[in-house]
Amino acid sequence: MTSQSYPKVNVLAALAAGLAAFGFAPILVRLAPDTSPLVLVVYRTVIAALILLPFWLWKRSREQRSGKTRERLWIALSGACLGIHFTCWITSLYYTSVASASVLVTIHPIIMILVERLWFRRHFARTTWVGVILAFSGSLILGISDSQIDQPFANPLLGNALALSAAVIFVVYLLIGQQVRKKRAWIDYVFPTYFYAAATCLGIAVVLGKDLFAISSVGIWAGAGLAFGPQILGHGSMNYAVKYISPTLLSTLILVEPLLASVLAYFFFTELPPLSSIVAMVIILLGVSLTWRRKDGSVG
Repeated sequence: MTSQSYPKVNVLAALAAGLAAFGFAPILVRLAPDTSPLVLVVYRTVIAALILLPFWLWKRSREQRSGKTRERLWIALSGACLGIHFTCWITSLYYTSVASASVLVTIHPIIMILVERLWFRRHFARTTWVGVILAFSGSLILGISDSQIDQPFANPLLGNALALSAAVIFVVYLLIGQQVRKKRAWIDYVFPTYFYAAATCLGIAVVLGKDLFAISSVGIWAGAGLAFGPQILGHGSMNYAVKYISPTLLSTLILVEPLLASVLAYFFFTELPPLSSIVAMVIILLGVSLTWRRKDGSVG
């Protein structure tokens, strides 16, 4: 796409706000260590849907056109993927470190660029490939460095596996969003997606026998913060931008999130990153800058 084909200033502003919100996600989760991750994710998704409900009732489209039933099915699948993504990722933070979870959950650029190239036959500039690989390499270095930190974590292997699963599911969610957003306004896609995400998280918690009222006031505030910040501002900005920008570019941009999360983790939890982690963060930023080197943010 060319810079004239989409509201560039609006997209960039939304992405900046979204990235800032993403960085606080693991911090908010760690502020409620006594709350079950499955309960926390229910509060996060339900509160997000409730916040958007009045806006959807006010702004929703009542247009009658063919294909809307099929779109609803895709949106339901997208919401289910988002709910499972949240469940896997938030749970991973209870078993492994902030840096490891943040890095592994952002492995999706490698998966995404391969899917877009091999499945959708999309062509990318050489700098995009180099940037994705470089940014991912930085993430790997960051993960290896983080594993050497002498801090107690419940079950790093399980936590890392959950974070990786969340990354794979996120790819499906983002690809569905790109297709559906071509025909739907932001609120007409985001609210029903968040509704189905909340229903999925609620269903998982109930099936696993979780007490939804076993949550402290801090946990409720953490859930509300996750709903407004990382979900509405963070994922909301991605859902806004995915109509105009390749999912691969968006996925690579999100790799900045573990950098911010690691810095915040130092101030909140004294999780001091070693020198190798700092080097890895620089590599990630260099990779992201190469990926987005083309001024119009388009694919080649």
